Amino acid sequence: MPIALVRVNGEVPAAAVLHVGWRGLLAGIVETAVETLGHGALAAAVGPAIGPCCYEVGEDVAGRFRDRFGPGIVSGGKLDLWTAAELAAREAGATEVERLDLCTACRPDLFFSERRTGKPRGTQGVIGLVR
Repeated sequence: MPIALVRVNGEVPAAAVLHVGWRGLLAGIVETAVETLGHGALAAAVGPAIGPCCYEVGEDVAGRFRDRFGPGIVSGGKLDLWTAAELAAREAGATEVERLDLCTACRPDLFFSERRTGKPRGTQGVIGLVR
């Protein structure tokens, strides 16, 4: 899942774009990016990813997410990765968080999904301008 972080004030603008999976999210990738950006107000955007409608996880993953983000983060064996990313960003210091809530598994018209097709693809790109 892509997560963009930007420093919205401060003397020098800064941005970070992360490609986050469940392991990285639990390991603190968002927090590390925020620390790297340094001081200032932060905003975040959570991009398209497999949604809570489709992301089935085993109890080994579900339990770790419940421990970290609370019992509501998994429902019916499905993980809400979008909410976990938002919570991680807010806990790390982002005061504004926007979410697209577009499921890459449900929307083959818009996105490829290795989880949907079983075929790795790995194509992503980012263009950013920091002023």
